[in-house]
Amino acid sequence: MKRVVITGIGAITPLGNTVDKFWNALILGQSGAKMITKFDATNFKTKFACEVRDFDPLQFMEKSELRKLDLFTQYALASVHEAIHHAEIDFNLLDKDRIGVIWASGDGGVSTFEQQIAEFKQGNGIPRFSPFFISKRILNIASGVISIKYGLRGVNYTTASACSASNTAIVDAFNYIRWGKADMIITGGSEASITESSIGGFNASKALSTSNEDYLGASRPFDIHRNGFVLGEGAGAIVLESYESAIKRNAPIIAEIIGGSLAADAYHITGTHPEGDGAFLGMKLALEDANIAAKDIDYVNAHATSTPMGDQSELKAMGRMFGFNNEVSISATKSMTGHLLGAAGAIEAIACIKAVQEDIVPPTINSKEIEPEFADKLDLTLGKAKHKKVDIAMSNTFGFGGHIACSIFKKIEH
Repeated sequence: MKRVVITGIGAITPLGNTVDKFWNALILGQSGAKMITKFDATNFKTKFACEVRDFDPLQFMEKSELRKLDLFTQYALASVHEAIHHAEIDFNLLDKDRIGVIWASGDGGVSTFEQQIAEFKQGNGIPRFSPFFISKRILNIASGVISIKYGLRGVNYTTASACSASNTAIVDAFNYIRWGKADMIITGGSEASITESSIGGFNASKALSTSNEDYLGASRPFDIHRNGFVLGEGAGAIVLESYESAIKRNAPIIAEIIGGSLAADAYHITGTHPEGDGAFLGMKLALEDANIAAKDIDYVNAHATSTPMGDQSELKAMGRMFGFNNEVSISATKSMTGHLLGAAGAIEAIACIKAVQEDIVPPTINSKEIEPEFADKLDLTLGKAKHKKVDIAMSNTFGFGGHIACSIFKKIEH
């Protein structure tokens, strides 16, 4: 099978709207949490989130396009623009029939849906819907718009596996290229779910933190005082390419993807298996796919949303997989970015790629009183980034419905 490399990355995040700004904020341990500005959250139990700030869509698209595209698609186009620039791609010199887009989202155009239903109700039931309503809200539209913008005619679809969606997209893209069915695929995910229904719905299911007085420290993975995740938004884009294609066009190769896995927890619609069986299986399959051992992993970007059951089950799984008092470093970057739902795996994969590229492990912030069963037994990179040799990094993502996706990235060897 073909080797698959990363030649470009792009990011729109609560920590910054370029990869460099995102990465630098991660390394500095900055929180992206703020009080919600996208709507009046006065009457909601949770009044804060990790919003994207200072985003100007007109840098990436014409003004006439804005009314046709939901924010999640705008974020997608912006992150892809950066990734393509970093990858130094001139599509006119390439076979566009062999370049695809596999993109992810969990909610799609949820803000468009809310807006249109509200207008329908205010209009006394008169059905005056926008002609762009359907195309703005459907999950697959971002992948379609990306392919249309750049004329890419290869494989094109959207993965929708909740919070593991963009890692699922990355694994699928990896497989298509190594099987020889594509030369290059733009992959990743985007989400714009900081809306009334999302905050209200997650509040109702008791999944969100309600620490309004301490919103900067509300996302505290592995901490015994954690009380739910912090909602985030944004996008991450990754250009995956066959090694042969990258060498042929003299592309800047950032890292290599060497393994990936998809599995199911098969336990509960929103909860993870209490013993971490699904998470363990996902990591095991990814290691087998990469043909490496657990001891070869230098860094794990944990799913670690800051929910009581989810964090504990993942800790158990990582303890089983990597053992205790070992050399693998673990961190939970959601402590800074919040949880980007379907886009989480994309920006966390970028964190892994940058860790491999720069030999730095980003920190887990806010977490001080770790679960007693695991305190001092796992290297959770608390408080500050760690400089260490990172040859191989793993990204874990788990989604509602029991969806599991894991990917493994390696320092490039020519």
